[in-house]
Amino acid sequence: MTSTTSTLMTEPAAGRFGDFGGRFVPESLVPACAALAVAFREAWADPGFRSELDELLAVYAGRPTPLTPARNLSAQLGVELLLKREDLAHTGSHKINNVLGQAMLARRMGKTRLIAETGAGQHGVATATAAALLGLGATVYMGERDIERQQLNVLRMTTLGAEVVPVTSGSRTLKDATNEAMRAWVSDVDEAHFLLGSVGGPHPYPWMVRELQRVIGAEARRQSPTVPDVVVACVGGGSNAAGTFAGFVDTSARLVGVEAAGGAAMTNGSPGVVHGARSMVLQDAEGQVTEAESIAAGLDYPGIGPEHAHLGAIGRAEYRTVTDAEVVDAVRRLARSEGIICALESAHAVAWVLRAAGTPDLPTGSRVILTLSGRGDKDMTTMLGGAA
Repeated sequence: MTSTTSTLMTEPAAGRFGDFGGRFVPESLVPACAALAVAFREAWADPGFRSELDELLAVYAGRPTPLTPARNLSAQLGVELLLKREDLAHTGSHKINNVLGQAMLARRMGKTRLIAETGAGQHGVATATAAALLGLGATVYMGERDIERQQLNVLRMTTLGAEVVPVTSGSRTLKDATNEAMRAWVSDVDEAHFLLGSVGGPHPYPWMVRELQRVIGAEARRQSPTVPDVVVACVGGGSNAAGTFAGFVDTSARLVGVEAAGGAAMTNGSPGVVHGARSMVLQDAEGQVTEAESIAAGLDYPGIGPEHAHLGAIGRAEYRTVTDAEVVDAVRRLARSEGIICALESAHAVAWVLRAAGTPDLPTGSRVILTLSGRGDKDMTTMLGGAA
């Protein structure tokens, strides 16, 4: 299979990215997904919608976020490391970019309530924030295990007025929260919008969320003095990476996504269907989805966005893994070298750079843009635990 860079990361034909993507949903959700695709396409072509979103991103979310030279780490590692600072966006992560756009779209479609899934809680916080701003209801499904390790974000969501629903089934993490959120959408599809946080799910979600996150890569490309040698971001479902890669997919830059070693659907998975899309999935010999395991709640997911699966299949993007121990070390190394405490999710990308710098995988002198997808306040309890 071949694709030219000019056709990569555009609107997918029939919701397909090569062999991946599609819309594998209950019959009751097919009309809702189709209507959402039409509504987003119309909104995205509407200058008024784009202008309102751009204004909110600027005056409310704090965009553009800076591209910060990590001078101390660069000197230590022998590479030029530039950090795209999504941790400085309102609510503390890149999630606000997607959520503001989808919440505006929900209001435009006449919906009164947002339904969302969350793992680390950052998407839930962003959803609660947008709901409060735009006068919408918000119900956030969160795995019981993630609630226990992300109490700060649970408090933030409830303070903002959202209902947080604990999910006690399965592994009690992001996969199960997504299952329950989709079930809730089926039962209230006329009034509610399912505000998916990543580039997974049925069409149009992978395309829509990538477009709403494209602002990351577009800004970074304008801010970078030259095209970097490498662009790197952490990957679970992969929205921050998709948004970053979209700004550089038509350049010579290598695109590197970094997965959690205890999950790593791109590295350890096989083609299958999860949450309405065909992608790379962790599954057993019978095709049953298996559990992922990561110190980072936001990467505790058994799949990856279908566009990432396609980019990996055609060789345009590369996917690496790092261990929990490397991630914890990366949080500390960045904090003590640059005074920046990043999220455990973001630290996966940092960990790969720390390991690869000065090797053939990342030669000395390379210029690297790394997306710091979020800040690490939420993870301090985890850092204090046994894993630290």
